[in-house]
Amino acid sequence: MTPQEIQNLVEEATFDYTMGDNVSALKKTDEALALDPECFEAWHAKTEIHFSIREFDRAREAAEKALQLRPDDVHIHTSLSRIHMELGDKATAEKHGAQARMLGWKSELQSDDSETN
Repeated sequence: MTPQEIQNLVEEATFDYTMGDNVSALKKTDEALALDPECFEAWHAKTEIHFSIREFDRAREAAEKALQLRPDDVHIHTSLSRIHMELGDKATAEKHGAQARMLGWKSELQSDDSETN
């Protein structure tokens, strides 16, 4: 399967999730990950699906794998912050929340710099 076909599978999983079909969404993220275990988008989608059905330990596991792939991703740090709050780990939640804010500010500064040049 090509990278584009794997991406299409993740997009289908995301659509299923938004339509409330979590079982199909998880099946498709698992298929995508079987084909490409380093597909950040699939890990992130899996994180959000598990979070939405209150499977916080599974959401954390998926988010940690996504974080290994993209340690500077604002969205995965935000997800980890939310997950750790639900798990009652306020210190870790705050750490990821702060990291997300710093990455967001960094992105804003970079876009401001590119607009002035």
